[in-house]
Amino acid sequence: MSLNYEQFECDQSEAPWVVLIHGLFGNLDNLAVLRRALQNDFNVLAIDLPDHGESPWVETFTQAGCVNALYELLAQQSISKCHLIGHSLGGKVAMKMALHHPGIISSLIVLDIAPTSYQPSHQGVFAGLKKVDLSSISSRKEADNVMQTEIKIAGVRQFLLKSLYQDTQGHWQWRFNVAGLEKDYVNISSFETSQDQQFAGPVTFIKGGESDYITREHQSTIAQLFPAAKAKIVEGVGHWLHAEKPQVVNKLVLRALQQ
Repeated sequence: MSLNYEQFECDQSEAPWVVLIHGLFGNLDNLAVLRRALQNDFNVLAIDLPDHGESPWVETFTQAGCVNALYELLAQQSISKCHLIGHSLGGKVAMKMALHHPGIISSLIVLDIAPTSYQPSHQGVFAGLKKVDLSSISSRKEADNVMQTEIKIAGVRQFLLKSLYQDTQGHWQWRFNVAGLEKDYVNISSFETSQDQQFAGPVTFIKGGESDYITREHQSTIAQLFPAAKAKIVEGVGHWLHAEKPQVVNKLVLRALQQ
């Protein structure tokens, strides 16, 4: 599988590589503010996960499939060592990558997600997306009105609508695979590891202070899988911490990368 990606190389010779991985329903543009903060000092590779953005849609979405595709992409680009940064689902993929291929990961930064399985929480989003009749809508505004009954938070709808576009024939399409992601949702919400897996390198978890994606209950699992892990909290923000307080998150990320 060939992932869609964008490469941003800085002017410094021998600058280290950073890989950015977006979350569910996102694409490589979601972490663009963070990427711009990094690209003066780092080479940056931003990817679209399978079933997202302009990457291929797959028969079955799995985190392991994402890891394999990313590993192949790094090999193709002759990137032998990199820092990984992932938000939400992208954080899960980044953690899996570090656990399966620790030798090529310099450090890991995880934005507001834990190495655990979560209860389903996106049923309303899928319901709202499926209510949109792509063959009859005439604008994003119309799609927004349709989704309102299922997706109450305007910011969530606006985030999703960034992936609604018209193809060359003028037909409206989602850039993410709604049916496939709903079918394979258990593979998105879960996180399975074997007991002997561990990444001993530097790891920083950055948590939104008002988010419940990382709790005290997750500390023992984090310590087992990532014994060198540190935690930072961004107060006054939820799960979308990098969008709500980008300057704070950017500073924490840069600090973690420069340790």
